[in-house]
Amino acid sequence: MDSKILYEKDGMRFTKINDKNYNLQFVIENKNILIANIVDFSLLKLMYDLNGDIYESVQLEKINENEARATVLVKHLFEDLGLPQKYSCVHIQKTVNNNQTIFRSQSILTEKPKHIPADAELMAMKENIGICDVLTPHKINFSFTVLFEDYVKIPQFAEKLVGVILNKIFKRVKLFIENIAFN
Repeated sequence: MDSKILYEKDGMRFTKINDKNYNLQFVIENKNILIANIVDFSLLKLMYDLNGDIYESVQLEKINENEARATVLVKHLFEDLGLPQKYSCVHIQKTVNNNQTIFRSQSILTEKPKHIPADAELMAMKENIGICDVLTPHKINFSFTVLFEDYVKIPQFAEKLVGVILNKIFKRVKLFIENIAFN
């Protein structure tokens, strides 16, 4: 199957690569800061902090310079539809190669974290890959790929909704970084 653009807005493109693989791409540019210097785990914390209407709780624990663990409880957005609340618990590994930083996260499938409600369901993602390509000291190309587990089937009507939510999350980060100014 050829990739298909599901949602494109505000300089962001959400694409379906195949039934289990989705990608969001955009560019962040700010002449006032060296963007490469902020591409670390604090960028992930910023993403969570800017989206309090989506995330009910977030725990980001830095293990070392290249590893972290994140537990995220998503607000119960679709309770009225009878869908369960979702959470994610992932191990994140950061690698840096020349002008590229990659954040690769995989679900931790062992026991449910203590602060997560008993009826919340794990978001079944095989892997998330965030790739930050430094184009210039002030500009990065960001690509975020979600690979769902083989048993997950995303209904066609929900695919665009996933894109809208991801767009909202990352748009806030993009605007925040692009609007940093030093006077």
